[in-house]
Amino acid sequence: MDAIVETPEMPAVFDGMKLAAVAAVLYIIVRSLNLKNPTAPPDLLYQDTALTRYLIKSCPLLTKEYIPPLIWGKSGHIQTALYGKMGRVSSPNPYGLRKYLTMPDGATATFDLFEPLAEHCTGENVTMVICPGIANHSEKQYIRTFVDYAQKNGYRCAVLNHLGALTNIELTSPRMFTYGCTWEFGAMVNYIKKAFPQTQLIVVGFSLGGNIVCKYLGETASNQERVLCCVSVCQGYSASHAQDTFLQWDQLRRFYNFLMADNMKKIILSHRQILFGDSSKTNRVLEDTDLSRLYTATSLMQIDDVIMRKFHGYETLKEYYEAESCIRYLHNIHVPLILVNSVDDPLVHDSLLTIPKTLAEKKENVMVVLPLHGGHLGFFEGAVLFPEPLTWMDKLIVQYSNAICQWERNKSQCSDVVQAAESDHK
Repeated sequence: MDAIVETPEMPAVFDGMKLAAVAAVLYIIVRSLNLKNPTAPPDLLYQDTALTRYLIKSCPLLTKEYIPPLIWGKSGHIQTALYGKMGRVSSPNPYGLRKYLTMPDGATATFDLFEPLAEHCTGENVTMVICPGIANHSEKQYIRTFVDYAQKNGYRCAVLNHLGALTNIELTSPRMFTYGCTWEFGAMVNYIKKAFPQTQLIVVGFSLGGNIVCKYLGETASNQERVLCCVSVCQGYSASHAQDTFLQWDQLRRFYNFLMADNMKKIILSHRQILFGDSSKTNRVLEDTDLSRLYTATSLMQIDDVIMRKFHGYETLKEYYEAESCIRYLHNIHVPLILVNSVDDPLVHDSLLTIPKTLAEKKENVMVVLPLHGGHLGFFEGAVLFPEPLTWMDKLIVQYSNAICQWERNKSQCSDVVQAAESDHK
């Protein structure tokens, strides 16, 4: 008879340790993915006017729960990482024509023009002029997804390609895009106004693009002519206020800062010949020592100080940030303005959100929308794990734009509808 080998029983304390380890891992997962966080409609800040009442009535997404994918969608970091790495799911490839504009300093601005694929809900000719995020362009997946959706809703789209961002377009002057330079965006808008004299404009800016479009509108009153509204998503409003928060490890902002700085270094170095090449050129503003300092830069602030501020002749980084931030211009914007920021955006510190909140308290044309989740330009939707191709952000911008277009076309009728609805509720 074979001998039966008995396995010694583990002490009960060992089983307790295993259970404790499993519990600790689950706790970390639940905390890091914010699985216990609630879903809710976005917080809204606005003044009570006929227009805002109409917008609340006409834009269900403003009062409806934003529900991100169950497993990971409540993590601002994962939403941001997926946007940064993947862009969007099953992104379409809208067909557009690339336009080239020569700037006064010899730079060549480019933008892509996409014609509408359907009639607009109002029957009007409406063009969205779009400014992407930092170092972005019309070929980015989140831009392509939004443009395709806007086209199908009857909008013509013009998308700025930030100067130097496209690898196949060489710089024609020793200058790149900067944090608040509105020259290229303004040139694109002027082209659209001349090429389509009957069109009305909806201005859209993502992240850094939000700063540029708000600054552009606030620079002169004429920049707001034929503009129906402005939409800004995930911008930080003030580089001066943001620079200290970007050096903090809270919400891993210092890590994101490093990654974005590394990407900016690669873009700048890809144009090294024209930016640092021939020192005999009178319009070259960068020195060989700036190139050496660029190699050692580990933050956007260092790159801004070494390179970007010099394109426009600013003596100090402080002067550059104060002049190029839209916070100085927001009070000059008089068209309807919607400012969207997610509460869990790891790039935009909570303290920066006091800027749009204060603005909404003072100006009746401003609406601030603060969803709990979405990260930085994520805003993915989906049931459990896999996100849908279209995001909450894409839908909200088009829904808001449609409502503004309807309001502008039938102001008196829209006011009557709102008043009648309010009377029915009393």
